[in-house]
Amino acid sequence: MNTLDSGPVTRVLDRLHREGEVADGRYFAEVGAAMAASGATLEQTAAGLIAAERLDYRAVCSDHADHFLNVTRACGRFLYMIARACRAVRIVEFGTSMGVSTIYLAAALRDNGGGHLVGSEFEPAKASRARANLDAAGLADLVDIREGDALDTLEDVGGPVDLLLLDGAFALYLPVLRMIEPGLRRGAVILGENAFDPGYLDYVRDGANGYASRPLPIDEGRGNEFTVRTL
Repeated sequence: MNTLDSGPVTRVLDRLHREGEVADGRYFAEVGAAMAASGATLEQTAAGLIAAERLDYRAVCSDHADHFLNVTRACGRFLYMIARACRAVRIVEFGTSMGVSTIYLAAALRDNGGGHLVGSEFEPAKASRARANLDAAGLADLVDIREGDALDTLEDVGGPVDLLLLDGAFALYLPVLRMIEPGLRRGAVILGENAFDPGYLDYVRDGANGYASRPLPIDEGRGNEFTVRTL
């Protein structure tokens, strides 16, 4: 069974990917122009954003209230595949946005026989749109989207975690991981989208911390990091 290719899910994802390209096009063009003008690398640009997030990540999240900043189709399908491969029952998502990645993951839960996805989204309007999109895709019964600061909303996710997606404020990747860490099953998968924070990368790439990790060659240049819990 492959819910991902069913009518409602396919239609909603096609619409959301198109809407995301329109909503984010100007922002990405402006970032690209600024990088070209300054000669800054993607890593340097990300470092500036991480510094701003450490000062006030809530303000940075609010600045992106109208942006999708969603996963690509290729990454979405990869998320579906790894959720199926690890037979995920409980998934945690930091950074739900409009629900694009959530739909890929919830489709995998449906095809695994059921389960529960706990998502966190700082912006209420985004959370509302994500719920509507999940409802349109026929997957709303599998997902609990919690509004607010992930350091509060994800403190209790209800049980052992099979898969964790980090796709919110870059500066919070390590704090969120450390908070979820006691509940990660051995063999749990963590995907860090745009994982540019050196502190996060140093942590998951240090085997002494109980992880095996490496860059993911999907959407190269986006800084995706694939990690497995080994303890």
